[in-house]
Amino acid sequence: MRWKGDFSKHVPAWASRLRHTEKGIAVVEFALCLPFVLVATLTAAELANYTVTKMRVSQLALRLADDGSRIGTGDLLSTKQITEAQINDLMTGADLQGSALGLFTNGKVILTSLEPVANPNTTDRYRIRWQRCRGSLSYSSGFGKQGDTNLTGIAINGQTLKAPEGGAIILAEVAYRYQPLVGSRWINLSSMVETAEMYVRDNREYAGPTGGVGIYNPENITASTCS
Repeated sequence: MRWKGDFSKHVPAWASRLRHTEKGIAVVEFALCLPFVLVATLTAAELANYTVTKMRVSQLALRLADDGSRIGTGDLLSTKQITEAQINDLMTGADLQGSALGLFTNGKVILTSLEPVANPNTTDRYRIRWQRCRGSLSYSSGFGKQGDTNLTGIAINGQTLKAPEGGAIILAEVAYRYQPLVGSRWINLSSMVETAEMYVRDNREYAGPTGGVGIYNPENITASTCS
């Protein structure tokens, strides 16, 4: 059927008003912009969460290195001995501090002791006397492994760390597989590895028991080895 004359005369009044109204424009514009606003909001939230997580992992590494440089049995005037139990306590403390992250489920903690090959260190060579690990993440230390010798030092951020005469450096690595808030399809954020280093400030007995790696184990507990 073909309408003659004014179209508005042949339709109800509300339909005629609908044809001229502009009230729905804002709703349509909002619907078109909503996906972009949503993506931007989720991306910002994910980036903020990643930044906070990275900071927490960095603080964990710093705390581990600092505590690892302080442990030992003995008073200020004696040569301190470190034990497997003390190192395991450090690992347990890291687990408690990183409980919200699921640290040992989604990550791995590695403690390394870098020491001179000999004293006096006339050859300027260093070794990793001992190394302890805990965590399910498949990650190998970027510093080397226990028993490595003839090292010229440890390279970190363009600088080479060297253990002092008669001393050691405790190196902490915390590797963590980032757990996204809204899934990886929004933004792909890689896993992280944070490191920290501290000089041992106390007089420590580095050789340890005969045939060992410088760590005592009077409690005969299971060591957190990196095998």
